[in-house]
This record gives sequence, C-alpha cells and structure tokens, in this order.
Amino acid sequence: MTKKPSGNRANRTSTKPKPAAKPRTPSGRVTPKGTRPAPKGSRAATHSHGAGKRAEASSRYTPPVPTAAKFTPKWVPYAFFGLMALGVIGVFLNYLSVLPGAPSWWWLGGSLACVFGAIMAATQYR
Repeated sequence: MTKKPSGNRANRTSTKPKPAAKPRTPSGRVTPKGTRPAPKGSRAATHSHGAGKRAEASSRYTPPVPTAAKFTPKWVPYAFFGLMALGVIGVFLNYLSVLPGAPSWWWLGGSLACVFGAIMAATQYR
C-alpha cells in the first residue's frame, strides 16, 4: 500500500524561495532633510513644471484677419434653426408614435442627423 499525502498544509515543505526583505525607509521623505524649495522666479522653479512661463513676443508681424473672412452667409442661421427644430420635433414625434411606422430607429436616426447638421451649421457662424 502506498502512503497518501496528508491534507494538512503545515506538514508539507515549501519549495518556493521566500522573497528578500525590502529595505525599510524611516519616513516617506523623498528629499534630504533640511532642503528648501527653489525661490519663485528661479530657473529651477519655472522650468520643472512649466508653471509661471509666459510666451515670448514674436518678432514676426501677424496681420489681422480680413473682414471678408469674418463674413457669415445669410443661410447659416436659417440652416441652424431649421435643422435643429426639425430634429427636435422629429425626436419628439417619434416617441409620441405620431409618425408612420413610429417608434422607429430610422426616424430617430434621421432626427439626430438633423440635430448634428444644425451643430455643424453653428460652427460656420462668425
């Protein structure tokens, strides 16, 4: 008869090596004791995180944007309000089941496409 291994874990010998103990630091301090932060305005204070930096003035001339480029076509506000109204009313009527075949993902998708078109038209307004 062969001897079965016992179910008690205390009797088994472990073959895994134990991990080395981690060196313990006395406190959570990162910098040596007695050091002070860099004074404001010094290169070390502004360079480390970019705080307090200002963009330097460019030596190149940047002309103003011409007035013709700021012009908004007359159709942009009409397209915005028209598409937004059509989209909102379409979503509302879809959920009230007033539209033929409603509620349907096609009506909802078309209505949301109108709202998206309105948002795209709003980006053209100057």
